Amino acid sequence: MAATLRVCSLYPELMNIYADRGNIAVLRARCAWRGIGFELARASVGETVDAGAHDLFYMGGGQDRDQAAVARDMVATKREALHRAAARGAVVLAVCGGYQLLGAGYELGGEELPGVGLVDLRTVREPGPRLIGNCAIEADLGSGPRVIAGFENHGGRTYLGEGERPLGRVLSGHGNNGKDGFEGVHRGNVIGTYLHGPLLPKNAWLADRLIELALGVELQPLDDAMEDAAHESALSAAGL
Repeated sequence: MAATLRVCSLYPELMNIYADRGNIAVLRARCAWRGIGFELARASVGETVDAGAHDLFYMGGGQDRDQAAVARDMVATKREALHRAAARGAVVLAVCGGYQLLGAGYELGGEELPGVGLVDLRTVREPGPRLIGNCAIEADLGSGPRVIAGFENHGGRTYLGEGERPLGRVLSGHGNNGKDGFEGVHRGNVIGTYLHGPLLPKNAWLADRLIELALGVELQPLDDAMEDAAHESALSAAGL
């Protein structure tokens, strides 16, 4: 298959506290096993991005202090490019802290961190315990309903705007806010989720679906016995 997946990792040295590099490794491996090229670029504080130069943008989670610095920089240096990339169909995958910055903003300890506004959501740090534990959701990314399994650990509660589509329905765990039964957000090819641990090694099918969406191709299946076992283990940890 003569194609190349061009990935841009946003703030990899700051937003990587949940083994997020594992997600990039899985994308690279699953491309290589199919003869698909893989190019990885990085963009950090003070650096702009080219909206047309990447097929998939990825950002993971970070500590509160790092997330605050990233939020301001992303709005100043990357917001417009991310909007143009999303408009042309590039995949944007944001996990945990990155997910919280996709919307209008994050109210954190009396401070309002700005968001890039790719989707309609707000996150607030409300009184109460952190939402922690293994989680599983039912999601449909255009190829039929499938289960995504992972681990969530977030103090913020995320609320989607009216008409915004969640990534999935919570089967086990807390989800966006522990109240409405939904997890993540999914608009076009923009996907945000709290599930990590990391995400893609536990859900190889999701990695493949992201590659398909980014490149506009249909992938042939691989021998995924080990990957399926990892997925089943994650489901079992979530009580399914």
